[in-house]
Amino acid sequence: MTRWSFTEHPASVGETYLQHLAQAASFSLRLIGGGVACLVHAVLPFLFTRTGSRVVVTLHERMVLNRAAAPAHRQAEPGKALRA
Repeated sequence: MTRWSFTEHPASVGETYLQHLAQAASFSLRLIGGGVACLVHAVLPFLFTRTGSRVVVTLHERMVLNRAAAPAHRQAEPGKALRA
């Protein structure tokens, strides 16, 4: 692995390595929390009735909708997908 490996993708989404680390960690913690809420909901259906879908919608807004509104310098090069 080269240093480039750590910076190529973050740069493609307009972030530094540390900014990308923080964003990805934030997403993962929210996903884990939403997943746990869904598991509890599976056993106790009266709990967390909207938590899983709310987490998905919130993360979709952060990852996809906000990215579409980002300045041009934050957009990926043609042919490269933007991902978190």
